[in-house]
Formats: sequence, structure tokens, C-alpha cells
Amino acid sequence: MLEIRKANERGVAEHGWLSSRHTFSFAHYHDPQQMGFSDLLVINDDRIAPAKGFGTHPHRDMEIFTYVLEGELEHKDTMGTGSVIRPGDVQAMSAGRGVAHSEFNHSHSALVHLLQIWIVPDRAGVTPRYQQTHFPAEQKRGKLRLIMSPDGADGSLGLYQDARVYAGLFDGSEQATLSLPENRYAYVHVARGSVTLNGVALSAGDGVRVRDERALTFADGDQAEVLVFDLRARELPDF
Repeated sequence: MLEIRKANERGVAEHGWLSSRHTFSFAHYHDPQQMGFSDLLVINDDRIAPAKGFGTHPHRDMEIFTYVLEGELEHKDTMGTGSVIRPGDVQAMSAGRGVAHSEFNHSHSALVHLLQIWIVPDRAGVTPRYQQTHFPAEQKRGKLRLIMSPDGADGSLGLYQDARVYAGLFDGSEQATLSLPENRYAYVHVARGSVTLNGVALSAGDGVRVRDERALTFADGDQAEVLVFDLRARELPDF
């Protein structure tokens, strides 16, 4: 079963320097029907003005990853990490027993467009860790590339949860199918463009809760970029 949530149904936050769309309840946006899905807690679709960003702030016991669609995001944290995240990069931070970080648009002239995603971990109090890897477009073109997993399989980033995250690019006749094990849920987020999922048309910003499906087929893409979350069969995160 596919449960579709259209892009224009998401929460909206406009702060001048930040334009954000919230798939699930976050900050001042609260919808009791949108409190996450399985272990997925947050998908924020953010556009940050040049040279602006989030000052240093703390996190604890959360798997946080950033997926940049356009522009450059500068990251600094109390682990001593400093980096610039660009399109194709995936950056992940396990907050564990506590870490603080800042995120700013690295450019003084162009917007940065990114997704920030939170997954509730399966353990608390771990040593904080930072990971960042580049996944070239050719690894995602017409296929679903594993980018996060519990065991870091196939060069993916590690994740403290029984979840797997895939990224794909689809255009024209390109198509790919992801097989799901029995008793698994999934969530699909269309980051940009348009695509069909099992024959259902989706556009940028749309999200889909997936239950009782054994295969997800992506086709008919028009400059589409998608993220797919293979998740435990549970409705809400423990948070």
C-alpha cells in the first residue's frame, strides 16, 4: 500500500534567511498525524540564504544526515570536524552522548538547498562520530545506490539502526526496482523532478509511506532524484 503525502501538505517555515518544508512535525510545526514513520523522525527540505545558517547547537542520541542538492554547506562541530558538503556528498553525524555543531551556507552569493534527515538510533550514549562520503552521479544514474546501512555495506555510511537508505537519479527510460524483505516498511522522498513509483506519479517534495509492498519500481523520470528508506515495520519512532 502506498500512502502519498503531497509536497504542498508539508509544514512551512519562512524565516527570511531560511525557507523550510517539514515532512514531519518539527519545531513550531506540529501535526499529530505526522510524527514520523517507523524510525524516521525528520525530513527537512531547507533553502538557506548566502552566508547564513544555523549557529552552534547541541544534539544527543540521534542519527543525523545531510544531503545537499545545490550549493555548498559548511559544517563545524565539537568533535573538531570541519568540512564543506557539496552535491553528491552524504554527511552523517551520530550524536550519541552529545555533540554540538554549526551549519552555514559556504557561499556569499548563492543559495544552498539541502535535505536534513533524522533517524532515531537503536542505542543511546554512543561515542559521537562523523562520516562523509561522495557518491558520484554515475553510481545513482538509473539505479538505487545504497548510501547508509547498519554495517556500512558497499561503501555506504554506517547507521545505528536497522534501516537502509538509497539514492537514485531517473530520467527518460531509466528505471530500477528495489526488493523489500517481508515485514518491512519503506518511505520514499522525491527530492526533485518527477517520477513514477509502481506506476503512481510523484513530483518534487512528495513523500510516500509504503506498507505491504515487496517491490518498489521507479520509472518515467524527469530529472528526478529520490531517497528511499528501507525501515522496520512500525508506525512511529520511539522518541
